[in-house]
Amino acid sequence: MLPVSSPTSANGRLSRKDSGMSSSKQTWKFLRRLYKFKHMDFEFAAWQMLYLFIAPRKVYKNFHYHSQTKHQWARDDPAFLVLGAACVLVSCVLYTIVLKLAFHEFILHLVWVLVFDYIILACAIATAFWFCVNKFMRRPESDATVEWRYSFDVHLNAFLPFLVILHIVQVLLMHAGLEQFGFVRLLSNALWLVAFGYYFYITFLGYFSLPFTHRTVAILYPIGLFAIIFVLSLVFEWHFSKTLHVFVTYRVRT
Repeated sequence: MLPVSSPTSANGRLSRKDSGMSSSKQTWKFLRRLYKFKHMDFEFAAWQMLYLFIAPRKVYKNFHYHSQTKHQWARDDPAFLVLGAACVLVSCVLYTIVLKLAFHEFILHLVWVLVFDYIILACAIATAFWFCVNKFMRRPESDATVEWRYSFDVHLNAFLPFLVILHIVQVLLMHAGLEQFGFVRLLSNALWLVAFGYYFYITFLGYFSLPFTHRTVAILYPIGLFAIIFVLSLVFEWHFSKTLHVFVTYRVRT
């Protein structure tokens, strides 16, 4: 059972004191809408996806407006989740073409990425952030807490650029760069650094935008670690794309 989100109090924030029953109902309502495509606002979800690349702060401003009108920070429309799954499908098709996977290997790769990477791993990461932010980054004078579903939305927001950069743009460069080093390796590994940087920056914005959090700058610290790994990869001629190729091939053929 995943932790339920806390309902919003009268001042527009999430109260610990309120019952979680209404939040559970909202979560169930959200899940029931997953197969009601006619009721989803795909145009608005696509707008959010675009602005996550060019102006992610605007996306979180919209979350703030949403909290004022819907009395919750989390999305109530699963359109973003569905479009993200479509991006996963596109990336798996590209992997199949570039790595010359058989049809059954494509299906296995799609299941791995869609079920494990996109859903299960996302829930685990969202839960970790949900716990850490509520435990260490919530202002002590506030009784507000972060909704779990909002943490899941923040992860989806941050994961989208990560997915596009590493599983779509990167895979298009991967085939040509597998056996080459030098500039190709530099460009390829730089994309990894950019992808991880985007992930933690957008995650930081998600929690920084909440009015009851502080010290959220700590979320940006891992970017420095990945910068060090990037430099070491150039020194030791470690090609991230080649490692990814070996990993994907191993996962679908064993």
